[in-house]
Parts: sequence; C-alpha cells; structure tokens
Amino acid sequence: MTQAQPPELHRARYRRILRFASWHLAITWWFEIALPRLGLARIAERTRARRMRRFARRFHVLAVDLGGLMTKVGQFMSSRLDVLPPEITAELEGLQDEVPAVPFERIAAAAEAELGMPLERAFASVDPHPIAAASLGQAHRARLGPLDAMETGLSEVVLKVQRPGIDDIVAVDLAALRKVGGWLSRVRLVSDRVDMPSLVEEFAVTSLEEIDYLHEAANSERFAALFADDARVSVPAVVWERTTRRVLTLQDVTAIKITDVDGLRAAGIDPAEVAPVFAEVMFDQLFTHGFFHADPHPGNLFVTPRAEGWRLTFIDFGMMGEVPATLRGGLRKLLIAAASRDGRGLVDAIRDVGVLLPSADTRELERAMTHLFGRFGGMGFAELREVDPREFRAFAVEFGDVVRALPFQLPENFLLVIRAMSLTSGVCSALVPSFNLWDSVEPYAAQLIEDERGNVVDDLGREALEIAGLAWRLPRRADALITRIEDGDVAIESPRLERRVARLERTGRRLVSATLFGGLLIGGAILRADDPVLGTVLLVASVVPLLHAVLAGRLPG
Repeated sequence: MTQAQPPELHRARYRRILRFASWHLAITWWFEIALPRLGLARIAERTRARRMRRFARRFHVLAVDLGGLMTKVGQFMSSRLDVLPPEITAELEGLQDEVPAVPFERIAAAAEAELGMPLERAFASVDPHPIAAASLGQAHRARLGPLDAMETGLSEVVLKVQRPGIDDIVAVDLAALRKVGGWLSRVRLVSDRVDMPSLVEEFAVTSLEEIDYLHEAANSERFAALFADDARVSVPAVVWERTTRRVLTLQDVTAIKITDVDGLRAAGIDPAEVAPVFAEVMFDQLFTHGFFHADPHPGNLFVTPRAEGWRLTFIDFGMMGEVPATLRGGLRKLLIAAASRDGRGLVDAIRDVGVLLPSADTRELERAMTHLFGRFGGMGFAELREVDPREFRAFAVEFGDVVRALPFQLPENFLLVIRAMSLTSGVCSALVPSFNLWDSVEPYAAQLIEDERGNVVDDLGREALEIAGLAWRLPRRADALITRIEDGDVAIESPRLERRVARLERTGRRLVSATLFGGLLIGGAILRADDPVLGTVLLVASVVPLLHAVLAGRLPG
C-alpha cells in the first residue's frame, strides 16, 4: 500500500511519533542486539523488565497527550500478548481515552456541517455536557423534534459526533505507524516473530471502520436483526435521518450498567442470574451467528428492567468480529489432528490457519503438543478440574520457553474472539466473583453432541436410500460399463469416500475437541497467575477446539 503523505499542518505530530519510536528502537537495538554480541547478554536480561515498563509508561503519556489513534494503539496492543511482553501489556491495559472533552461549540459546528442544518432545527434540544468523551468522538444526549419523534417513535436520543479534524489525525497517525512498521520489518529480531506491516494494516482497517459511523449504524442493525426474536437482547434504534459518516443518532437506551451490582439489586434483579445469560448471549454471537460484539466491556452493556423481567442492551457497534469461512478448512485439518493426537498435524494446521509465521521452527512445539495430548487428551471435564495445578506448572517449565520463542501472530478474527471472551469472563466475574465461564460452555457442548447424533442418523438414512437406488440401477449401469470398456472409452472417477467417512466420524472428533478445549482453558487459567504469557497462549489455543466443537456440524464435509 502506498504511504500517504501526512498533511503539512500535522507535520509536528508526525515527527513526534517518529522521534518517540526511533529513540526506543535504538535503545532496544543496543540492549537486545549489540550487548549480546559483545558478550553482555546478562545486562540486557537483567534490565529488560524495567526497560519495558519504562517504555510503556512513556507511551502512555504520549498517547494521552496526542489522543487520536495513539490511544487506540495502546488499547489494541495491550491485547497482543502474541507480540508484546507482559511488562508492556500490563501497563497498557489501563490506558483509556484520557483526553479532555471538545468544547460544545466545536462539536455543534461539526454536527451542523454534517447534517446540513442548524442543531436547533435538527433537534428539539441538545445537552451541551457530554455523557462520554473519547479520542475519536463525543456523545451528548438530545431530544428529537415533534415531527421526527412522531415519525420514528423516539424522543430521547444520543447524538454521537466525531472530534473535529479526526480524519486528518488518523491519516497522520497511520502514516507514522506504517513508517515504523517498515523500520521494524527490516529488523530480523522482529520480523522473525511478527509481520509488522500486516499488523499495522490490520489495525488500520479496524480504526477506519471505527470512525465510519455509517458502518457502525449498519453493524447495529445487522446485530439487531440477528436477535430480533430473542427476548434476552435489545439494541438501540438508529435514527437514519440524523446519521452520517461523522454523526450518529441513536435511541437513548441508558439503563443499569451491567456491573452495577447495587443498582441491579435495587431493581430486583439478581446479578447471579445476569452473568450466565450474558455468557450465553455472547456464545450465541460467537458460535451460532458468527457475528459478534468484540468490545463488550461494562460501558457498552446495560441491563434494562421490563415488566416481565429484564434484558441485556448492547451499544457501540464500531468494533465487531466475524468467524470467516476462509478459516474453516484449516480448522477441520486442525481438529482431525487433535482427534488423532497428532502433534505434527496440529502444528501444521495452526500454521495453515495463520497463527504461526512460515519461518517458525516447530519441532519442539510438535513434541510439546504430543506430550499435552498424551497426558490430558483423554480426560473428561470433571477430571481436568481435579488435575493437580503442579502438573500444569511442570508442563510450563518444560515447554514454556519453546512456546514463548515461537513467532505467534493471531489472525484478526482470533484476536477479536479472544478479546470478546476475555471481556465476557471479566464482566461475569464482576457480577459473580465465583462465576466459572465453563459452566456456560457445558450446555453448549451437550446440545451440540445431541444435534450431531441427529445429523448422524440423517446421514445413515440418506446413505441407505443411496445404496437402494444404486442396487436398483446396477444391472443397467453394469451393462453400459461393459459396452464402454469394449469401446475403449472409460473414465474412472474416485468415489467421495473421504467426505462420507468424515461425516460418520465427526461426533467423535467433536467430543475430543471439547475435551481438549477444557484442558487448555483450565490449564491456561491456572498458569496465568504464575506465567502470564504461557497461560494466555493456552487460553488462546483453547479457542480453536472450541470453534470446532461448535462449528463442525455446520462445516461442509
């Protein structure tokens, strides 16, 4: 992709980002490359954690000062444990949009320019005090005029307006990030572990979608359509007459924040009932619809009381994820390997899916996966819960360095799945400290197994009909075949045995996949306290067999 030149007015911003990056790259080069070549690797190792924390703190200051995409970079990278060490991600996890609100006069002017009319004409009233201010946009409560209210059936709305000049800021930031990505792609220490230009483009796509409010509005309506008949979920309506690329007007659905335990109890709602319903709704998004809210943090979730109970209300659909069809072939291959406990086949499949870069030397990882299958692969869920944590720690000691040394890079959709699952677990734990996300997974597994049994019966019935039809047609086909052989005109085609065998074996594979998911999930949760990187890698790896357990019945055979 051709790198756009940053606007002249933002040249100072561009230079500041590059100065920050070049300085810290120089420090990293000195400690991680130069000193080891001089025989002083111990100095680099001894100071690494402190240097990483110092870098993260300084980046935090830079992001808060500049705003724009720099804040988003910190939030985005804080979840990339496949790229950054925990000393950085731990500091960046707390990075929020710590920027001051834009004066209302500028917000009003921007909204009027987009809508093509004065705010007094577009709305009956607009509260000048923002209800939310972020680095990319700002939200205010408003009221529709009588005619608009009559036409839409809405009165109270939320007006979301992009920060003035944010398009230019995003262009500058992306230009600077692409430049830094190009630098890093020429550093072997980095390029052997991660494809930085691709990572920057991945971030660019997500960011550009997030500042396109028409895209967010379309996501909102698509999500609403998926849950139109689901009494558990509600979505704010879009006021399209007052929506453009830079202005988004939505129904005001403000209610009880999902983690406001006291507020829930005051409304007569038991938090212990909310947690499992929220988990179920998220699993429906991830594994039934394949289109999911990738940013389900407490600020984007409300519990709305109703006369007959309550429901979950989702807002902010700028960051959504999908389970793409392109990954399905790789997932099938991965699960065949998992079912047969084939460590090498599993690693090959992980590479095909895009989790490992082609440069990875995976011989030790193959041995690690074979060891994992041999020890934990045949256990049921209850047995895995009873495994002594020291066994998982022993696995970490033996294979932790192997896993950490490999160039893992999660595809974008995997990253969003992991983000969604992590936030889901966090919200549920805030509601019920003892909540176990696995309790919400087990009913899914049971239902999927039951569905699969029905699929097998259907397959056997179809096979019987096909065999009967073949027997009926056999005499005539044999006569035709003999004639064609005599004429020397025979074309031989391979029967589709692999597909039919795969259908009949699918139930067993999914059972093994569900068991493997349980082992990786529980092991990762236990290990994260002592080894955040390896624990997170195991949690990440658990997504793959879970996807199979849920999606295999829908994949082509």
